Amino acid sequence: MEQWQQSGNFLTYRRFGIDYRIFYRDSAQHSLQEMSKPALLLIHGFPTASIDWQHIWPELSAHFRLVTLDMMGFGFSDKPLEYPYSIHDQADIFQTLLNELDIHDYHILAHNYGDTVAQELLARQHERTQQEAIPLAVMGKIHSIILLNGGLFPETHRPVLMQKLLISPLGSWLIKLYTFKKFKKTFSDICKKNIAEEELSIYWQLLNYNHGSRVMPKLIRYMQERKHYRQRWVGALENSRIPLRLINGTADPISGLHMVERYRQLINNPDVVLLNDVGHYPQVESPQEVIAAALIFWKTHRVVNQ
Repeated sequence: MEQWQQSGNFLTYRRFGIDYRIFYRDSAQHSLQEMSKPALLLIHGFPTASIDWQHIWPELSAHFRLVTLDMMGFGFSDKPLEYPYSIHDQADIFQTLLNELDIHDYHILAHNYGDTVAQELLARQHERTQQEAIPLAVMGKIHSIILLNGGLFPETHRPVLMQKLLISPLGSWLIKLYTFKKFKKTFSDICKKNIAEEELSIYWQLLNYNHGSRVMPKLIRYMQERKHYRQRWVGALENSRIPLRLINGTADPISGLHMVERYRQLINNPDVVLLNDVGHYPQVESPQEVIAAALIFWKTHRVVNQ
């Protein structure tokens, strides 16, 4: 955990006249050679952080300039209690970072909550293309997206009990009773392959870093946002003109095979890779399968060399 933190930096994100600190990592931070590679934006899920990507970071860095961050309320980033957490705001944070790093063309690999952030970024790109009000070069252009398990469609999202409790009026009280034991139980329910207790302990520490557990009942409101903005975010996928691939752990009770079936119904020419006996965290449970499926996609679309 310390090594991950020491390899990163902090971005200042200003909102409502207040400066917030956002932790990020850029593989080109200490290497000019890395800047010549295509940029890949890694967007993590709920309730963990960018450290989710540690298992595939080394191999991906051979092909990409890797950029990621801990979203507001997650990991090492600030976790203000009185803050209007939203998917739109998280997308703003990513665009702020991309502008700060002078990245105008990039690809996305996202997971879970991060899938929805990716959908919002894609929706914005579609709007800019239609309206031509803001040049794409100013806001950055997405060239491809890979999505891992996530609630792409609110009608197929099956939240676990803890998520249902967190979003209820009792959420702010119940989170005080949330223990590492219960946290481990949640992961054992949603992951098909065992995740080492040491790694789960790191996730737990990051969740509680800066008293982060207090904001979980606010962060979980993304489930309501998905319903409210369904037309916008599902429409972003339906209307996409860039290459998309869904890599999905089929044993995921939240967004597994049942979500894939819906994806195939709604998305034109769906590009789907199924990972059998893998649950909700493919990049952690089966990192080599994720890398293999991702590289085939990127090579097919000439993002990386054959």
